[in-house]
Amino acid sequence: MTTEPTHDTSAIVPSPTDTLVEQATPGRGDDVKHETQALIDAIKKRAQSEIQSAGDLTREAYLTAVRQAREAIENDKIIDRDRLEHSFQQIQQEAEKNWNSVVQEMESFGTRLAEAAKTAWEKFLHSKSTDHDAAPPSRSDE
Repeated sequence: MTTEPTHDTSAIVPSPTDTLVEQATPGRGDDVKHETQALIDAIKKRAQSEIQSAGDLTREAYLTAVRQAREAIENDKIIDRDRLEHSFQQIQQEAEKNWNSVVQEMESFGTRLAEAAKTAWEKFLHSKSTDHDAAPPSRSDE
């Protein structure tokens, strides 16, 4: 009878974002760290969603171009080589235009996300430093 090796589930490897949050919020409470992590996770989810949408748009544009080319070829019984080459050039140009548009949109979105994250982070740190500068609450057990 063989025994399989057991894995220690108590040893959890922190993600890069966990490490970043720990480094950026030293001495802060777990609630502050948790909310910061939630903000970063929300930004990540939004970015992934936008990238997926961009991929879907590119795929749809490509499928439409291919479908139109196929229909044009099926409808034309006599193939004019020049016309066919021109059609493929048009398809290629349209695909490149769509791709460039998607890339520009993704770059713009990335910039906006970075600016939003920076602003949120600065506001978070400012509000916490303001809270930290306030007089500490008195403790009755001292």
